[in-house]
Amino acid sequence: MQSNHETSQNAAGDARRRANVDESEVERFARLADAWWDPHGKFRPLHKIGPARIEFACAHVAEVHGRDRDQLKPFEGLDVLDIGCGGGLMCEPFARLGANVTGIDPAGSGIEAAKIHAERGGLDIAYESVTAEELAARGQRFDVVLCLEVIEHVPDVAELVRVCGQLAKPGGALCFSTINRTLKAFALAIVGAEYVLRWLPRGTHTYDKLVTPDELRAAIRAAGCDLGKENGLTFNPLFDRWSLSSDLSVNYLMAATKRINSGSDFR
Repeated sequence: MQSNHETSQNAAGDARRRANVDESEVERFARLADAWWDPHGKFRPLHKIGPARIEFACAHVAEVHGRDRDQLKPFEGLDVLDIGCGGGLMCEPFARLGANVTGIDPAGSGIEAAKIHAERGGLDIAYESVTAEELAARGQRFDVVLCLEVIEHVPDVAELVRVCGQLAKPGGALCFSTINRTLKAFALAIVGAEYVLRWLPRGTHTYDKLVTPDELRAAIRAAGCDLGKENGLTFNPLFDRWSLSSDLSVNYLMAATKRINSGSDFR
C-alpha cells in the first residue's frame, strides 16, 4: 500500500502532467537558470527588451488601477502575478514599485535563481515552482497578471490565456507579449536571433508555435477580458535598443482588462 505522502506525490505528479506545460521547454530553460541575471549572457535579449516591456506593463497597470506613476511606489497594495517568471526579470521592477509580487515557473532551478537574486537585493517576492493551472485551482486571484514570452512555448495557447483570465480579479489588468507568426518574424526572431546573431540558443522558438495577434485577441476575449493597448517591439541596431512601436509583425505586446462578472471563472 502507498503511504499518504506517496499518494500526495503521485497526485502532484499527475496534476503536473495534465497541466498545459511542454516538459522539454521547462527542462531547457532550467538548464539555463544560472545565466538569468547576466545582461551579456544567454538571456541578454530579455534584458534588452526589459525597459520597453516594463514601460508597456506599468502604463497599463497605472491606467487600469488609477495609479500615479510619479509616486515613489505607485503600485503599493496591488497583487501582481508573473507567469513564467524565470529568474525574476519582471518581478523585481514591480516589487520596487511597491507591488506584492508573486512569480511562478515550472522550472524550479530558475525559481531558485530568482529567490537568490531577490534576497541579495532585499526584495520580498513570493516565488514558487508551480503552473498557472495549479495556482488557479487554489482560488488565488491578482490585480495584475503578466504573461510575457510564455504563450509561444505552451501546447495550448487559448487554455493558458483562459487561465490567465481566471487568475485576474474582476477589473484586473493583464499583459501578454509574444512573437507573431509571420515570415518576417521567422527571418528575424528565429533565423536572425538564434542562428545568425546567436542572441538566443538555437531551438528557443518553433515557428509553428508562434501566435498571431488575431489568435491572441480571440483567446483574450474568450477568457472574459476586454482588449486594451497593443504595441510592437522594434530593434534599433544603431543604438542597440528596443522600443515600443506600432509594428506588430515580429515581437508584440497586448494589454487586457478582466471584465466584471465575466463568468470566465466558472468555465
